[in-house]
Amino acid sequence: MKALRWHARRDLRIDDIDSRAPGTGEVRINVAWCGICGTDLHEYNAGPVIIPTEAPHPLTGETAPVVLGHELSGTIAEVGEGVTEWKVGDRVTVEPLLFNPDSPSSRQGDYHLCEDGGLIGISGIGGGFAEEVTLSEKLLHRLPDEVSLEQGALVEPVAVAVHAVRSSAFKPGDRVAIFGAGAIGLMLVETLKAAGAQDIYVVQRSEARRRKAEEMGAITIDPSAVDPVEKLIELTRGGVDVAFEVTGASRMLQASLSCTRSHGQTVVVSVWEEPATVQPNVLLLKERNVMGVFAYRNVFPTVISLMKRGFFKTEDFVTARIPLADAIEEGFERLNTDKTQIKVLVSPSLA
Repeated sequence: MKALRWHARRDLRIDDIDSRAPGTGEVRINVAWCGICGTDLHEYNAGPVIIPTEAPHPLTGETAPVVLGHELSGTIAEVGEGVTEWKVGDRVTVEPLLFNPDSPSSRQGDYHLCEDGGLIGISGIGGGFAEEVTLSEKLLHRLPDEVSLEQGALVEPVAVAVHAVRSSAFKPGDRVAIFGAGAIGLMLVETLKAAGAQDIYVVQRSEARRRKAEEMGAITIDPSAVDPVEKLIELTRGGVDVAFEVTGASRMLQASLSCTRSHGQTVVVSVWEEPATVQPNVLLLKERNVMGVFAYRNVFPTVISLMKRGFFKTEDFVTARIPLADAIEEGFERLNTDKTQIKVLVSPSLA
């Protein structure tokens, strides 16, 4: 079968690889759609960040090359021995986190922070940028009739946004700022709307992305035209209650720390390629606090329920649908240069 594999930094290839029959407790999935994630872009542009290249991953035993893609949906094509909850034809999305249930973090319920953890599509065991993928049935979530397969490929990134809001100090009626209006930033807008935010401010340089945020109900600020910290403090008469940093840019991290009210909170959602410098006095002098959030835990059912109720429509996020053969040039390269793109979905069945 055809699969997009990461071999090295800036070296992705469409390879012919063998498909794998499901073993005990596994299913084989015909992939319908897989989204290109910011993590995939990090690995393409600056990797290896997480991809194992020298020592095998402790859970998969694999090293590069690996099949990319962890935001995926599809239809079950074959079930292995012992699988009773799933049948051929079931529509599913995949929760791609890999974890050791006996690790310290997993034992306390934080399986997403597992010391040996990984992701399918990053750490091995196949990935969504392929015609098929064979996985443990434990990673599957059923898609109801009201949720399309395209939406199924959005469940994973939406889960990041929902987990970030759930983990934060946000309360209904709060004023919030989001730094960055890429896919996760816009999904945070939708999540915060559903959670009852009073005002949602989005700081974004790209005009196209600002327009998209405004269409979704946010108030936008262009950081190239005004000082975003001064503007946010002016608009809110003292600062937002919670800020979400989704840019991975040092300047915006400092701004997100400085724009909250006294005792406010900044939530760092970005994955960073390089260290960032901040001035700790912005925390000290206003008794602000900062937290990081990673991935998600126990949130896929909530996301699917929100989609069933009409939230997170594909038209708000999906800007391109491309075949697997075009994933490198029309997917990864295009996302690097075209800031009108938000979420690019890849399908192995498109011609």
